[in-house]
Amino acid sequence: MFSRGIISNFRTPTLPFPTCKFSVSDKDLESRGFFLRRTISDLNLDHLNSVFVAVGFPRRDTEKIKLALEHTQSILWVEHKSQKPVAFARATGDGVFNAIIWDVVVDPSFQGIGLGKAVMERLVEELLEKGICNIALYSEPRVLGFYRPLGFVADPDGIRGMVYSRKQKKKK
Repeated sequence: MFSRGIISNFRTPTLPFPTCKFSVSDKDLESRGFFLRRTISDLNLDHLNSVFVAVGFPRRDTEKIKLALEHTQSILWVEHKSQKPVAFARATGDGVFNAIIWDVVVDPSFQGIGLGKAVMERLVEELLEKGICNIALYSEPRVLGFYRPLGFVADPDGIRGMVYSRKQKKKK
């Protein structure tokens, strides 16, 4: 599922939140029954796929999800005390200059309580700590307002993202 626009953060030195200080602390999350995870070892891919579907992504083959996650540079997900993933995001990139954030999802039953923001703040912080200064993401237009307070903007140089389309190629 591709969205219609790309928004990027090119202003690395001016973070919207102080380094290592997040809107919701790890301790607060844990006190509410949420646990941050950075590996796929305990991630139930069927449950993750259910969250994808619940937010409108197409159902994906779990073997392909596993392969994608094995090639992911950074991953962060929130496990509920029920041992199910309720929030998730990942980043791929070259490990030096560029990263793209993908698959930012929060289970609809858990939206509006800060989990998406908690995941994004930490994922961006991790990428910045690695020295990656060009962080981009694809977003549905209806959720652009979620990303703006986190420091994401339309490319200040007016660069527009493009996606390959087999349909367009066949028209030629």
